[in-house]
Amino acid sequence: MSFNQRVEVGAANDAAPILVTGGAGFIGSNFVLDWLATSSGPVINLDKLTYAGNPANLASVAASPAYTFVQGDICDAKLVARLLEEHRPRAVIHFAAESHVDRSILGPEAFLRTNIDGTFTLLQAARSYYDSLVGKERERFRFLHVSTDEVYGTLSPDDPAFHEETPYAPNSPYAASKAASDHLVRAWVHTYKLPAIMTNCSNNYGPYQFPEKLIPLMIANALQGKALPVYGDGQQVRDWLFVLDHCRAIRTVLEQGRIGETYNVGGGNQRSNLEVVTTVCALLDELVPDSKFKPHFQLVKYVQDRPGHDRRYAIDARKLEGELKWRAEESFETGLRKTVEWYLANAAWVADVTSGAYQQWMTQNYDSREAGRSTVAIGEGSR
Repeated sequence: MSFNQRVEVGAANDAAPILVTGGAGFIGSNFVLDWLATSSGPVINLDKLTYAGNPANLASVAASPAYTFVQGDICDAKLVARLLEEHRPRAVIHFAAESHVDRSILGPEAFLRTNIDGTFTLLQAARSYYDSLVGKERERFRFLHVSTDEVYGTLSPDDPAFHEETPYAPNSPYAASKAASDHLVRAWVHTYKLPAIMTNCSNNYGPYQFPEKLIPLMIANALQGKALPVYGDGQQVRDWLFVLDHCRAIRTVLEQGRIGETYNVGGGNQRSNLEVVTTVCALLDELVPDSKFKPHFQLVKYVQDRPGHDRRYAIDARKLEGELKWRAEESFETGLRKTVEWYLANAAWVADVTSGAYQQWMTQNYDSREAGRSTVAIGEGSR
């Protein structure tokens, strides 16, 4: 089944809805589409529609009675409280976040507002809503906070992978803001008994990812014959997780996870940035045989690394795998092929999201990115 086919949805069923924040973003939209495709119940999607939120991602479900879109800010306490009271969701799935490390270096204020203040607002609203519930509604309610492996800091080549007890050591404004939000969730569980669960995921990739992140940027630039910027020596290592595997993990944690627990979600696919770029180029050489820019790897350009760039991330997902029996289904090779094929088949989507403000950002971020000059580098974040 193709990505476009899998989102066909029938009439809403009688199941209680869920409230998803940031459901027009990369991971959020994939989650909403996957949730509705399985007829798991209605979805209310609250999204501010910043640069990375795109309602076109959800065009295939826009007319479904199972889907409700609300444009709004998670920092708007009155709006959040009204949505909870009006729709009576059985869960809040909190994706909404500023997630691009490079942007957090240039403008950290937005990250503190959304990731910290926004999470606080949601927690307070969820707490009040939960306190109003009785019986089965109260028993089944969950608040699921989606976070990142970047809160753990960086690893040396021989260090064991991050596990749920790894001490937090965030090294970027983005990571620090997500770490703060994780601590808030933990405190609301401990102090107010809010039935919350957290997940910390590794680098996601797949359809609908905004082309400022590594993989879609490499695809978009290579197809246009533009430089493929690789920071430093390209040996920064990340654990790559196909977005639909992540969506399955979130569903699993929502239904089976223990209140107050954290579950790390990883793909088991550690690759250096240079390995990722090399594989993308090889796939494009194969899938676009008439490209005048072949071999696409010749477009690689090494640029100066960004400040505080973490060297390696790796996720130990044995808790999730052992307790809840989740496993990543896609290898890096199969997932990346599906991803490249999706971007090739959806050139109009890429053209639409890379106009306007995106071009201004690219100019700001890359015009001076010759080695020895640039202080900010290409982003890897997951959302």
